[in-house]
Amino acid sequence: MGSDTLMGTAERRGAPRAGGAQVTGHRDTEAIGHDTPAAEAGTRAREVGVPASEAGRGIREQQYYRPLWVEEPARRRRLPDPVRTSAVRAVLLIAVTLIQAMVAFLCTMAGSWLAFPMVISSVVSTIVATWGALDVWVTRQVWNQRNGVVSMPSSTARALRRERRRARRQARAAERAQERIRRRGGAGQLSHS
Repeated sequence: MGSDTLMGTAERRGAPRAGGAQVTGHRDTEAIGHDTPAAEAGTRAREVGVPASEAGRGIREQQYYRPLWVEEPARRRRLPDPVRTSAVRAVLLIAVTLIQAMVAFLCTMAGSWLAFPMVISSVVSTIVATWGALDVWVTRQVWNQRNGVVSMPSSTARALRRERRRARRQARAAERAQERIRRRGGAGQLSHS
């Protein structure tokens, strides 16, 4: 290795020269100023009395910090709460039904006395799970009919929105009238003393 290569490394690292003077490279924090985060952290570390190597490690960790994940916007809108509740219920019922069916099958293969009760209970839970799946569909239809924007003449959502709008308009008109009365009453009030 030549002396030029060593000199370049010494300049980059800010290593001391033979005469005791320190040679600094392009990124001298003193020359740049104290507005960089590295310079501020170094100054703070010197004031507190933290060793330079530990302060440098903290600065590097701050500079290269990346979050563990990046939140992305959802592709689909979130299900309404009643629909989501019924969907979770249906998933749980289906999971229990599948477990019961598997236990019934294994008990039948093993010739256990538990086979008959498990078969009966798995038939009952199959009916309940079917009801749960239908409940999701019915709840979704009802929610869409009441709150959703369904472009059909028979949709009750449009009539509900119309009623809400009318009620809001009436409330605003009543507020305006009250305000007008208050203003007139305050200005032209007669004293009865």
